[in-house]
Amino acid sequence: MTIEKCINEFDVDDVIFEEGSTGRELFVVLDGKVEIAKMNGGNKTIIVSLGKGEFFGEMAVIDGSARSATAIAAAPHTRVMRINHARFVYLVSQQPAFALMVMDALSKRLRASNAVTYRAAANP
Repeated sequence: MTIEKCINEFDVDDVIFEEGSTGRELFVVLDGKVEIAKMNGGNKTIIVSLGKGEFFGEMAVIDGSARSATAIAAAPHTRVMRINHARFVYLVSQQPAFALMVMDALSKRLRASNAVTYRAAANP
């Protein structure tokens, strides 16, 4: 598959994937901005905004579980590159620095989530 087939472009408010959907792909933001959000009816709670060079969707590509949040393009001409499970496994096996980068990001995201959970529990 050529690299061009792995790149998608989205406009503002286009949904890249929805919470609960299945997917075995990780995405890298090439241009623009992506919001990762939890949807509750018509309400949207933004978890994080990601820009060029950042990635998302790593949990589903690693464990095959349903998406934990919704990814939405937040800028015009947002371009993302899809990395499927097979490519992800290849990159991890051939590029240890890539694996460490993913682990570092997962660790930071988990720490941030833990901090939010702790604050909520401490201040009911």
